[in-house]
Amino acid sequence: MIKNIFGIFILSAFLFSCGDEPVIDEVEEDTIEEETKLSDNFSISGTIDHGSRQNLYLEAMTQRGVVNIATTQIDEYGKFDLSGNIPGLGIYQLRLGDQGDELIVLTLLPDDNITLNASKETFVSSPELSGGTWTTAMTEYTPIFSKFHNEQEELQKLKGTISDEELTRRFVEIKKPVDDFSRDMMISEPNNPYNIVLSSSLTPQMGFETWDPKNMEILKNVAIAFEETYPGAKMAEAMTQQTAQVEMMYNQHLGNSAAVGKTTPDIILPRPNGETLKLSSLRGSYVLVDFWASWCGPCRRENPNVIKLYNQYKDKGFTVYSVSLDENKDAWLGAIASDGLVWPNHVSDLTRWNSPVVKAYQIQGIPHTVLVDPQGKIVDVGLRGAELEQKLNEIFS
Repeated sequence: MIKNIFGIFILSAFLFSCGDEPVIDEVEEDTIEEETKLSDNFSISGTIDHGSRQNLYLEAMTQRGVVNIATTQIDEYGKFDLSGNIPGLGIYQLRLGDQGDELIVLTLLPDDNITLNASKETFVSSPELSGGTWTTAMTEYTPIFSKFHNEQEELQKLKGTISDEELTRRFVEIKKPVDDFSRDMMISEPNNPYNIVLSSSLTPQMGFETWDPKNMEILKNVAIAFEETYPGAKMAEAMTQQTAQVEMMYNQHLGNSAAVGKTTPDIILPRPNGETLKLSSLRGSYVLVDFWASWCGPCRRENPNVIKLYNQYKDKGFTVYSVSLDENKDAWLGAIASDGLVWPNHVSDLTRWNSPVVKAYQIQGIPHTVLVDPQGKIVDVGLRGAELEQKLNEIFS
């Protein structure tokens, strides 16, 4: 029986190289608590044979744990009706029984009216769903994943009896149907909500040696489609951040991270108000990517020079994109105000040296700067003080 490992595999994409916290905070817990007080905006009904009198729970996964949204009990005939209120697109799990290990992952949207039919024995491995834009994809995908999971368990038993290379080769072989389905669906329907789940197959979970770089373009197209279809949704923003992280790490793998003349790895991090800001959104201007922190004395001493140069050249096509390696938001914002960093482009994930930008830009210490041209190419690295002033004078004189 496939149990909660199904959910673990699915979420592995969103836990890929993201420090101590998940990249994707599917739904804020306090938002869920407020939404559950509102009128119902989704329903799930159907039949689960041999599941009579068992409880059925719909739960949301947040960084702080699992939050219950709705609960019902399956009647004596195996029928059930479950309804509640969700704040938006996200990853939700439907859990059968009180043991906590039989669950399926749903990508629910508000106003979904889903029909689910299964037996207790097939609830996890091959449920049949309808009524949503994502339910056909889930119904077709789940048996494929089920087969892969069973084969993976058998393969794990061979660990130590065959070489690691052979183990990897066989793993890639049995996972191919999962990857093929995911790739085809993401290409044909890039805005399908279930791509949240399928994208785990296209991320380099075993490193980049066996990873197909064509997946990068597919992930980018899905991220763009999510931003267009679900504007403002946290999940759409998270898909974009996830894709940017994969791209940064792939560039690092290729040795293209932050070399002069190369296209700069994109950065997509939160601003102080929580909205994300892409470095690539500043194309068309010369951009000084300035890595700093409130606790960094040399950074703070360099700030007056950066302010002077910003004011001198801001009307000629120059701006600053400040990436803080702080971990305390109040200290970060306090330093911005205290030092008078007047440009609007301030971002940080508040994970200090655990931020993925550290590896992507090969940062050994701060302050650290990367000067980027209007096409996104790196002009120079490590400029500050008189050297930075001279370079900008050459560009704008």
